[in-house]
Amino acid sequence: MASNDLIDILSPNSIAIIGASKNPAKRGYRSLRKLLDDGYAGAIYPINPKESEICGVRCLPDLGSLPGPVDLALVCTPAGTVASVISECAAKGVRGAVVLAGGFGEAGDDGKRLQDAMLAAARAGGVRIIGPNTSGMFNTHKACNLVGFSDLRMGGIGLLSQSGNMALSLVTEAQANGHVGLSTYVGVGNEADIRFDEYLDYFAADSDTKVVIAYVEGVKDGRRFLSALRRISMEKPVVIYKSGRTGAGRISAKSHTGALAGEYAVSEGVLRQAGAILAHRSDEILPIAEALSLLPPLRSRRLAILADGGGHATIAADALSERGLALAALTDETRRRLTAILPAAASVINPVDVAGGTDSDPSLFAACAEILLQDSMVDGLLISGLYGGYALRFSQDLLAAEINATNRIGSMPRRFGKPVIVHSLYSALQADQRPLPLLDVHRAGIPVHSSLEMAVRCMQAMAERVEVGRRAFPLSPPKRAQHGRIFEQVLARCRSECRRVVLEHEGRSSLRDFGLDLAPALLAEDEKEAEEAFLRLGTKPVAMKIVSRDILHKTEAGGVKLDIADVASVQRGFLEIVANAKAAVNNPNVAGVLVTPMAAKGVEVIVGVVRDAAYGAVMMFGLGGVLIEVLRDVAFRALPISRDDAFAMLNEIKAQAVLDGVRGGTPVDRDALADFMVNISDFVEAFPEIEELDLNPVLAYPDGLAVLDVRILLTASFTTRPTETQVIEA
Repeated sequence: MASNDLIDILSPNSIAIIGASKNPAKRGYRSLRKLLDDGYAGAIYPINPKESEICGVRCLPDLGSLPGPVDLALVCTPAGTVASVISECAAKGVRGAVVLAGGFGEAGDDGKRLQDAMLAAARAGGVRIIGPNTSGMFNTHKACNLVGFSDLRMGGIGLLSQSGNMALSLVTEAQANGHVGLSTYVGVGNEADIRFDEYLDYFAADSDTKVVIAYVEGVKDGRRFLSALRRISMEKPVVIYKSGRTGAGRISAKSHTGALAGEYAVSEGVLRQAGAILAHRSDEILPIAEALSLLPPLRSRRLAILADGGGHATIAADALSERGLALAALTDETRRRLTAILPAAASVINPVDVAGGTDSDPSLFAACAEILLQDSMVDGLLISGLYGGYALRFSQDLLAAEINATNRIGSMPRRFGKPVIVHSLYSALQADQRPLPLLDVHRAGIPVHSSLEMAVRCMQAMAERVEVGRRAFPLSPPKRAQHGRIFEQVLARCRSECRRVVLEHEGRSSLRDFGLDLAPALLAEDEKEAEEAFLRLGTKPVAMKIVSRDILHKTEAGGVKLDIADVASVQRGFLEIVANAKAAVNNPNVAGVLVTPMAAKGVEVIVGVVRDAAYGAVMMFGLGGVLIEVLRDVAFRALPISRDDAFAMLNEIKAQAVLDGVRGGTPVDRDALADFMVNISDFVEAFPEIEELDLNPVLAYPDGLAVLDVRILLTASFTTRPTETQVIEA
């Protein structure tokens, strides 16, 4: 069944309540009562063999007594009964079932068997399952509330959650907000059948949903989820709060990339790549969704601030800068018009401070807002300060002017096609104490916040949303390069030797064959060959390093010598490197010593790939070198990546000043880095046998780059029989 066919289930015209009850404490009673109280227009069939009617609705003794097919069944019976109930649903042509009970896959082996039996019955009969272990679902536009939440406000925000309590929190916050309305909610539960990605496709097709909120703890099929997220995010905003921010990273990582690829770090990168707007605090979720659902898009990051005090103006400007937003440069005409209506002490250079001009005439707020929004350099407006509370602060005689200003400002987002968000210190009052002008501007569709930082965060989210629409998503893998012959030979050799570690000289030659520009490197099996390699390279000085399947982190094993400039040092260096390796590891398999020209100093970065359990192959970029795991300044994206993705990763790390040239230095060649990252993405996509790839450090220059170290680890299933390998870890 296609995901769009979930419409019949999540927007049902008929509902059977299996396990309906007269006990008000039971879900089988509360759901029936709620459907009746809310005026659900579809057919309702309570099923209980012991009752003739419940809440005035005739009860049926069993599913077989249904008069015909039903869109949705609410299953309120214990876990042990569910498989047989689903079989009965299938026999009557029920399209979908909400399975409330816990005690399934989340409860151990016995629960797993119950879940498997339920799923087998569902698939045999074509019944789709929401849950199990779910809080339920509601659709406000159908008055279909199978959760039991009270006072739901109809609106355009869809909600997916893996936590019933988190859903309750958001619903309660929406009620307190007084303006935000919800469309459809689904508690995804165990995702035994219907997955997160299918729900996203439903919301994409649902005309009643304008914005989607998703509370995500984990996804069962990350690649499908990302694909669905890409599809819907091109049409509708998706706000995601991903929990598990402090989860531990991989325990058995064999590379820097693996060690840094903790679950949240990866999720943050790939979800942003797929178009999600990420909320990093739980109190951001609903405000961001509200702004995205109510306001026209923010065309750029250029904003104007209109404040009635220097303190708020300064704080707002700081908050904008910290969030990557920009103060628009006002035109001369805009400043002239503002000067004409404001006191002499006012500042008309963005941020605009009215300097008390509104204390006696709040209508100036509307006049200034109109002037600012007419400026072609301004794409959004943030109003900050006492707005809405002048009658409370000074005199009730100002109320009429405030209401007039509110009516004018309330229409401006639609008139000018630009978002307006209000920060007012009076918004912190209880709802029944807030001044009327503030309530009116909120009713007009303009978000109002008591926190200036939250108002700015919502503007930032709107800027992120517009940038999603401009992004190029590689929805399908790029064409494989015609190269790769050498790596095929390397794979054959690794398989015959039953090893997962690709030796560095093998990796370097494979990447060169694939079209990447790497410096020459020669393998020497003894000191004589090391001397010959030194002479053949013809460059001084050189670097020498151990090549062994048993030693991945060479420096820690004493397996690296730098700045070798003469034959005697080469011979001595070879012997010392091999001796150090044998001292560090018991009986290591040493293939030899790699001799390569020393590279000029540059900015050390890392480019790596690891296969994440949920999202598949993901790329990491960040500052490299020996401090990579200390600094942890990295960004992640799912493969395949586009050049846009690569540039986004470059721009995402905190140490932008390092890439841009420290103390007057020349910026690194970002184009070369981006092209290199895309080529590495193509290489890994071409060879699914690769589990981890670590290029650290890569030296970035103003006119290119150099790869100093290549580490490739193959998947555990690649070798034909298990082997024990001693690996020196960093």
